Amino acid sequence: MDIRALLGGLLFALIWSSAFASARIIVEAAPPLTALALRFLISGGIGIGIALAMGQSMRLSAAQWRAVVIFGVCQNALYLGLNFVAMQWIEASLAAIIASTMPLLVAAASWGLFRDRLPALGLAGLAAGFFGVGLIMVQRLSGGADALGIVLCLIGAVALTVATLAVRVAAQGGGNLLMIVGLQMLVGSAVLAPIAALTETIVVDWSVPLVVAFAYTTLMPGLLATLIWFWLVGRIGATRAATFHFLNPVFGVAIAAVLLGEGLSWVDVLGVAIVAAGILAVQLSRAKPA
Repeated sequence: MDIRALLGGLLFALIWSSAFASARIIVEAAPPLTALALRFLISGGIGIGIALAMGQSMRLSAAQWRAVVIFGVCQNALYLGLNFVAMQWIEASLAAIIASTMPLLVAAASWGLFRDRLPALGLAGLAAGFFGVGLIMVQRLSGGADALGIVLCLIGAVALTVATLAVRVAAQGGGNLLMIVGLQMLVGSAVLAPIAALTETIVVDWSVPLVVAFAYTTLMPGLLATLIWFWLVGRIGATRAATFHFLNPVFGVAIAAVLLGEGLSWVDVLGVAIVAAGILAVQLSRAKPA
């Protein structure tokens, strides 16, 4: 792995993990689904505009359109929608830890449903990763963490897993990746907007942190991290790129502690280390020798 790929992977993990802290700032001051629908509308419009300027087309294959819809509904409307709602009641660090199970869930689904080969190291990594998450959740629940918020994040993680498996189909079609990214964001906005209109009252506590957090989450995790991810996959392959996901629980917890002042116990630190090690073991077990 060259130095550009290494730096790109680190930047991707850092930006992706920071989204939980910025989301927490947003949902404390604005209706979560309304804010998220607006974010997707802006991000999707920017992404499609850039894609058109690059010569990309909306003429996608039927398989790609299906993937756009599935990805937009599962990742944006369900995963992010449920996480934004849940973070009204639970800390950003806990949401980040639960979301970090996605690589483990993808590996488990690939092994259990699609019969992909998973060596002993990968199986051990799966067991360790799920144990680490369970350890943290038991400790947080005993400390008074909101059970509904945790359940919503868990459902969101499953939805993100479905979205990740679906994106393979979109990638198989070749080009137009930025167009696909923009379109799936508009799908998320279209799904969330009517739900927000029916369930939320638009009351916003305007502040500089809210504006900065909204702009950041729209442009950085929303667009830049996605573009870095596709570039990284094209440069070093999906399996090696996915190895950087093991940093997400570490970065997510650290950023929440620094920016939001969220406390950490020794159980949290131990659990995060176990989860990160489990994700790394799974990804390394699936990597093909160079």
